[in-house]
Amino acid sequence: MASNRESYVNHNKKKRKRKKILTFILVPLLVIAASGIGYGAFLYTKAKSVVEDSYQPIDRESSLRDAAVDPDIDDISILFIGVDDSEKRSSSSGTTRSRSDALMLATLNEKEKSVKLLSIPRDSYVYIPERGYNDKITHAHYFGGVTSTIETVENLLDVPVDYYAKMNFDAFMDVVEALGGIEVDVPVTFTEQNSKDQKGENAIHLEKGLQTLNGEEALALARTRKIDNDIERGKRQQLIMKAIMDKAVSAQAITKYSKLMEAVGDNMTTDLSFSNIQSLLAYATAENGLQVESLTLTGSDGNVDGAYVYQLDPTALEETKAILQEHLGIKDDINSSDDTTMDTTGSSDTSTDSTTGTTDSTYNESTTDTTTTN
Repeated sequence: MASNRESYVNHNKKKRKRKKILTFILVPLLVIAASGIGYGAFLYTKAKSVVEDSYQPIDRESSLRDAAVDPDIDDISILFIGVDDSEKRSSSSGTTRSRSDALMLATLNEKEKSVKLLSIPRDSYVYIPERGYNDKITHAHYFGGVTSTIETVENLLDVPVDYYAKMNFDAFMDVVEALGGIEVDVPVTFTEQNSKDQKGENAIHLEKGLQTLNGEEALALARTRKIDNDIERGKRQQLIMKAIMDKAVSAQAITKYSKLMEAVGDNMTTDLSFSNIQSLLAYATAENGLQVESLTLTGSDGNVDGAYVYQLDPTALEETKAILQEHLGIKDDINSSDDTTMDTTGSSDTSTDSTTGTTDSTYNESTTDTTTTN
């Protein structure tokens, strides 16, 4: 199947543009905003201002929660949504649209002060409630923004999404630069276009091994698709995110907090309030340090109506659901009757044929998508 994907990508390469990819850097901001309390009134005021400017609550309630959660005392989840604002698309009515380039769901266990971070491949073929049929999960944001993306993830994983944080492409490099670079063990030698999609002498070349990466280099490692696949790319993004978190909570980063907050401020929207964010300080200052376990959704390459998709493994998906539910302390609260309306691939009982992937004719990636992944 991997060869099928390579053939599909190569076939469409000439008529599509390259797509950019980012990882998420909100967690360092959470630490920074909370830590501002300990480093003087200036940082506290700046952190509060950044978060308030980024605060954009959405009008929804999760059907998987009986009541609102409190990060001070409850286990919570945060969905990190990465988009590239250079790829905005406008509908006929002028509405700006963009796909999600990357999704990560973090579950936070208050008692253990631990975090489980699940990468969701952008091409995962799942049921999108907003549309009523199966499609790539990246399209959930295109059709319905943050709300549709949250609903799709909840439907897929059977866990509530309590908060979201959406970051755009520009923030990634700015944050790494503000931190003075991050230390990463690059898994393989490779060459990738830079952030402006330039090749040749402007391309980014990285050698295998432990090294300090600047913003451009970190982005190249996060975005490249030449060296492996979506699952491995997700692991690389988690590796980079962990490196950013480690650097952000280190003592040497204290003097960089002001620049770091500036880097994040204009590139983030979230429904986490400043007080919510302050509550998360305990995770960063736990006795054993910030405990983050990375998870992935396994599956295989597939093809639906001529388009590449990532077919999730049903058994592995159920195992991942159970891990997340247990970490959130809700495993016993999930109503087993919900299983009758959703299969293990995240599809729902609708008139849509989830095997063939027949979808609404208003959107067809093979004819509409002007970009592609590497």
